[in-house]
Amino acid sequence: MGPGTVSKPSIRGVAALLLLAVTGTTLSAESSPLSAAARKILSRIDAGRALETVDLVYASDRYFTFPSFERTTGILQKRLAASGLTEIELGAAPADGHSQAGFWTMPLAWDVDTATLDIVSPAKQRLCDYRAVPTCLGMWSGATPAGGIDAQLVDLDSAKPDDLRGKLVLTTQNSAELKAKLVKFGALGAVNGFSENPELRNDRQWINAWGDYGWAYTKTSTPLLSFSVTPAQAGHLRTLLAKGPVRLRANVKTRYYEGKYPWISAILRGANPQEEVLVLAHTSEQGAQDNATGVSASIEALHTIQKLVAAGELAIPRRSIRILLMPEMYGSLDYITTHSDRMKRTVASMTVDTPAASYDLAGTEYTIYHAPDVGRSWADALMPHVARTVLPARRPWHEADHTTGTDAYLSEPTINVPNVWIYSGTGVTTHHNSADTPKTVDKRSMSDLIALTAVYLYAAATAGEDEARWLTEMSADDARQQLIATASRAVTAQMSGDPATAALLRSRLDYIANRNEVSLQTLTKIGAKAETLDRSIRDVRRLAAEQSDRLAAIGIDQYRPARPAHDFKVRRKRIGSIPLDDLPVDQREGFPSGAWNRVVTFALYWCDGKRTVSEAAYLTEMEIGRPLKFDFAAYFRFLERHGYVDIAD
Repeated sequence: MGPGTVSKPSIRGVAALLLLAVTGTTLSAESSPLSAAARKILSRIDAGRALETVDLVYASDRYFTFPSFERTTGILQKRLAASGLTEIELGAAPADGHSQAGFWTMPLAWDVDTATLDIVSPAKQRLCDYRAVPTCLGMWSGATPAGGIDAQLVDLDSAKPDDLRGKLVLTTQNSAELKAKLVKFGALGAVNGFSENPELRNDRQWINAWGDYGWAYTKTSTPLLSFSVTPAQAGHLRTLLAKGPVRLRANVKTRYYEGKYPWISAILRGANPQEEVLVLAHTSEQGAQDNATGVSASIEALHTIQKLVAAGELAIPRRSIRILLMPEMYGSLDYITTHSDRMKRTVASMTVDTPAASYDLAGTEYTIYHAPDVGRSWADALMPHVARTVLPARRPWHEADHTTGTDAYLSEPTINVPNVWIYSGTGVTTHHNSADTPKTVDKRSMSDLIALTAVYLYAAATAGEDEARWLTEMSADDARQQLIATASRAVTAQMSGDPATAALLRSRLDYIANRNEVSLQTLTKIGAKAETLDRSIRDVRRLAAEQSDRLAAIGIDQYRPARPAHDFKVRRKRIGSIPLDDLPVDQREGFPSGAWNRVVTFALYWCDGKRTVSEAAYLTEMEIGRPLKFDFAAYFRFLERHGYVDIAD
């Protein structure tokens, strides 16, 4: 959809099209077992109330200190209670700088009193004032001596390493990759003009990565100053530096302390409270789109269901629906670790980390991210049909393979809770930027987001034998489409002179059949009959074999990956990925952090203590969809040496 263009919904029949005056949302013409509940849910969505929640969350979280996070939790507690939810539970991860959830090291708590940055020479000019624009100060910035400090500014692009000592360093590099270098060369701190969207000339990137070894500031981190300036200010500073020395005055009063990283949970009680469906949305970030919209939409989704159940318009769901609002990654990992029994009773989950941006901008359509292949399930089949049912015809949406980057890891085998993640762009990129404000949230998109969330949660919470039979057929259809598309890509690769890719794609046919068999088997948890599943699995296997024979007939070989000289098995010790945030970069032997890296994270997920590393490597290549030049054996030996995994030869 181009800027400023809106396509009109097609009308296939008045009975199949529901126009809702309250929300402006139209129900898709596609009929499905979800339609009746979806119509009722759409009729009661109050996007205006959700926007009020956005304002409340943004007004507190935009200061991104740990006391502000606690204030936000108090706001959410009142909002959840007013939404008719019960069993409200307040919890917190320890913000002590050394405890770990999984292998993620918890940050130290941090607070700000005042922070300013001024040019004092060659001419006085204020660059930053935290109280006026919070994003001008990087999260976890250190403090100055009382009364402030004067320092020379140097440009990282032109300065020699020895020139950084005792200086403030002007840079346009992402701070996540910069801190260790500044520490090594004795810099006083950073004046960061980095922006994901430099066209936002007068807005600032939120600098929220300030650990020496990773994302968060821990007890091993160094308390350097961290400022964020606008692209226009960074350009002005470079102009001044080209003419001569520039001196700045920083006055920052911050503190680190052992505190708590708060989360909050509540439920809409189902007929069988021993089973739950979980929705997660993260707090504790400065933006409205990231992620006050996700928090607010999740609350309003449950509020909508609660109103309908209370009025007798929807049946009480079989399972309880739980909402978890928490700091990204750190909060969800802490909750999952400390509530392992509850997670075993959780049959499905949904991650709502997404903007709700303007319909009138390109790139704001919703994307459904599936679980990693090792954890694909019936939830991956359900979510696309929710989108087809509730999104208006003028609202395009997409499906995508799993990616890392947020709290969408629950399907991985050490947790084993089916999960899907919905995401949208912001049109004009405002991710982690001071331009991410409530005025950019579109009421129409908020309605769509609430609808996607509410219908998925209610469908997952009520699913039984009838729904399982429907999802079995839909899952098998999806598998057949994947197989046909993969075979076609293999033919194209072969005819284009790329036999290596063609061979991988031929082998991927069997991989797709296997993954879909595993996914179909998860439907037994909601009542699917074995004979129905067996028939669908046989059909998928038969088609995979037919397509493989077809490719063999035109000369496409099977993929033969390289294998290590000494194969071994890996046993994981803890849940989640391995960010290496407790290991200095110079001790990592060139291997990447597993915080967001897809290759090492997928490979880790495939390691179940039974598969060999070569098998995990092969499955990772199948999941990524291309041959990989990565030494998996050396990587896992490296992890074993540092105590992250166990190895059995």
